[in-house]
Formats: sequence, structure tokens, C-alpha cells
Amino acid sequence: MFVKICGITNEEDALLAVAMDADAVGFVFAPSPRQVRPDDVRDIVRRLPFEVLTVGVFRNERPERVVEVVNTVGLRAAQLHGGEPDSEVEYVAQRVPAVIRALPAGDKRLAGAAGWPTDLVLVDSPDPGSGDVFDWSLVDGVPTSVRLILAGGLTPDNVGAAVRRARPWGVDVSSGVEASPGRKDPVKVREFVQAVRATDQELRGQAYEPEGEPPYDWMADK
Repeated sequence: MFVKICGITNEEDALLAVAMDADAVGFVFAPSPRQVRPDDVRDIVRRLPFEVLTVGVFRNERPERVVEVVNTVGLRAAQLHGGEPDSEVEYVAQRVPAVIRALPAGDKRLAGAAGWPTDLVLVDSPDPGSGDVFDWSLVDGVPTSVRLILAGGLTPDNVGAAVRRARPWGVDVSSGVEASPGRKDPVKVREFVQAVRATDQELRGQAYEPEGEPPYDWMADK
């Protein structure tokens, strides 16, 4: 199962996420306690393994600026987290390697997600970025053909239950693995990833083996 650690603000935490077997790291360019500058992210991205998906998170940014930042920094995906209109999503999707479209749980537009020009769809709490948990049954209306990423208040303690209930393609966490805003807690990151891996293996009817597993190849399912 795909695991994204978001809200990365420094190289140390990016390398920590990779070392703990995360598949993707996210950098927030929108106003936030975790906001980062493109120049700083460019230096971090250069030090990460290619198989790790690097994601820039934007909220209601001009599509031209999104494309510029993603391609200049060397990121491999744009996450559009502001309810951008379809025309802007399509514009970005045609010009960057991959797009994650994020919408709040319960948004009626999610029913049409199968027709979007996006690679992944992220469902967050109704107050995105708040770290609040929402009713996971709200993802039931998302088409099963969509690669769904579940976010919103996930922690090492509740992610297993969330995966069992929502059966997402992947999960996304930010504040749930922090020591303080913008700084990750190594123990929480490790416990979160291990909880996801263990639950995924449980649902597959397999025993979990935490040692020696390679990073998840997200491109293999495209």
C-alpha cells in the first residue's frame, strides 16, 4: 500500500521518511505552518531516491505557477488541494508528470472522479489540513476504479482501522507523525508506516515482515 508522508520541511525529515519505507513525500507550497520555498525543496529533492514520489502541494494557486514550480524544482507530482476547477486540473495534468486531486470528504464531485485527468485522488477531512478525523464511510461513493488516498487525522494508532474500513489505495499523513508543526517524530513515522504495512498484509491474508522490503513501486500500478 502506498504511503505518503506530507508536510516535509527539511532534508532530515525527508530522508527519515525514505528510511522508514515511505513511498512519497509531500512539500507544502500553500500558506501553512509547514510551508516551504521552492529553492529549499529543490536541494532536498536532489538527494532523494528516484523511486520516491516527490509531491508539491498547492491550494488555489495559478495553474501556470503550479507547473513552473513542479518542473523547476524537479518534483514528480502536483497535489491540488484547493477545489480547483476541472479546467485548471486538466491544464496542470497536461504539463507535469502526475497529478493528485484532493477534495474534502463528502464532496459530491468525488462521484465523478473516474473521469478526471488525474493519477490519484486524495480525500481529506472537510477542513483540509486540520488533522481532523472524518467518517471514513464518506469515501464509499468514490468509484472503485479510482486510486484513492485517504488522509485527514490519521495517526499510528488509527490508520489500521482506517485502512480496514475505507480500503484505500494509499494513505497520507502529516500532523499525525509530528513532534511539532513541521518537524517529524521518527518513532511516529516508523510506527505509522509499519501499521499500514501490517494492515495491508493482514487484508491480503499474509504475515507482515517489516525487514528488507523495498519501497512500493507506485508506477507499477499506473
